[in-house]
Amino acid sequence: MNDQKDNQINIELSEEMAGGIYSNLSVITHSQSEFIVDFVQMMPGVPKAKVKSRIILTPDNAKKLMQALADNVKKFEQVNGPIKSSGNQTPIPMNFGGPVGEA
Repeated sequence: MNDQKDNQINIELSEEMAGGIYSNLSVITHSQSEFIVDFVQMMPGVPKAKVKSRIILTPDNAKKLMQALADNVKKFEQVNGPIKSSGNQTPIPMNFGGPVGEA
């Protein structure tokens, strides 16, 4: 008999992590084996922004995250109405302060 407790995962959330990190821009890149999501905090009028958090995912987990986000956005909009896009496209910073790639 398959007990439901066998399928549960105990996820621990520290006090520090529970506060979260604010991000108003995310930059997503990928290679053949992983997806990298950088969460950035940009301040108005400041030309430099810092990556506040970086998450590296397998392609399978990236797809699961995409599906979970789509499901949650759909549920949010059913309760709160459509999310309005500001229409104001923030340019994506491509200089992360590291060495510049060369061919």
